[in-house]
Amino acid sequence: MTKTSPEATRPHVAVIGAGPAGLIAAERLAEAGCSISVYERMASAGRRLLMAGRGGLNLTHGEDLETFLTRYTPRQPKLEQAIRAYPPCALRAWADGLGQNTFCGSSNRIFPRALKASPLMRAWLKRLSGLGVSLKTRHTWQGFTPAGDLSFATPDGLIEVSAKATLLAVGGASWPRLGADGSWTGILHKHGIGVTPLTPSNCGVTVSWSLHMAKHEGQPLKRIAINLGNTTKRGEAVITRSGLEGGVIYALAPNIREALARTSPASLTIDLRPDETHDKLQTRLARPRGKQSASTFLRKTLNLDAAAIALLNEACRGKLPTEPAHLAELIKTLPLQVSGLAGMERAISSAGGLPFDGLDDDFMLRQLPGVFAAGEMLDWDAPTGGYLLQACFSTGVAAASGMLKFFNQERQQG
Repeated sequence: MTKTSPEATRPHVAVIGAGPAGLIAAERLAEAGCSISVYERMASAGRRLLMAGRGGLNLTHGEDLETFLTRYTPRQPKLEQAIRAYPPCALRAWADGLGQNTFCGSSNRIFPRALKASPLMRAWLKRLSGLGVSLKTRHTWQGFTPAGDLSFATPDGLIEVSAKATLLAVGGASWPRLGADGSWTGILHKHGIGVTPLTPSNCGVTVSWSLHMAKHEGQPLKRIAINLGNTTKRGEAVITRSGLEGGVIYALAPNIREALARTSPASLTIDLRPDETHDKLQTRLARPRGKQSASTFLRKTLNLDAAAIALLNEACRGKLPTEPAHLAELIKTLPLQVSGLAGMERAISSAGGLPFDGLDDDFMLRQLPGVFAAGEMLDWDAPTGGYLLQACFSTGVAAASGMLKFFNQERQQG
């Protein structure tokens, strides 16, 4: 087994995880004069960020900050403070400084003008290299040694690393093939640190479709509204082989998760025409149908597409109501029984993680002095739309500030 010791002239920080939270912390700490080593289990840095870039890389959101903060459920004071200290405007300025100028899209979402993650990632890694940050890939964190050092599995065997302080930025458990699989929870449990169970978030739902729905896999449901209890979300969804996924489903994921915890299946209703009243639909459906099939009539009269009509047939087992009022009611409140959430392998993010009450105000673990945490491994949840990346960056900056404060306090005491 090899044991490495960093240079003694500068405080050495080990950052575990080369995602947004870990890398922004590494940048801040290197700029402050720290010696930084970033340890990443995958073969390259920022795998999740690069995956997000396939959708244009939605960095953050352009709404006012007070509204922005309400998107995090539940709102945590430490998370709120971190975002206020490093808000969306700061993240945009950082991207601009890398030569990746941003713009605000029609939905108020913020993107780099290149609409890709790879140019930003290349510029960022170049900056980090210039700051002296050492990136060590294919290093899988195994935990702490009895002496308090860090243990890593590498292609060359186990190594131990001494560090003045450590930042854990190992992610949650979604898209595990990109590096974050939640295995860190077992390490913290060994130290008596409780972790809220990791569950899929911003993910699809499972529905027990009949066989005829298989041919509609991949078809979109546009401009719909879905209701669960007192919560209604509008947007789009896509029919999958096992259920539904898409923006409107992701937005309801926390509510669905809570409903499933109480009873399964969870009962939702879909409004296929949220911009039209029941009475207006009833009037249009009262028109003479002639020799048209029910599907053709709905397509021509209400402009319903094949996916929406398939859902209507699924709900009533192919026997659509003929009475206009009843058919209008079905279109406005189509029942859907959700049996579960889709798995972690396709979830955009995960909920649960390290509770905030296990951290002090500087993002240091109360039970492990000198060990800090940031990013998606913390217990917070948010919808898509730039909120996920923003919180990762903000908590990374907050943890870096906490580490610098930690070093200053040690110097003053020594």
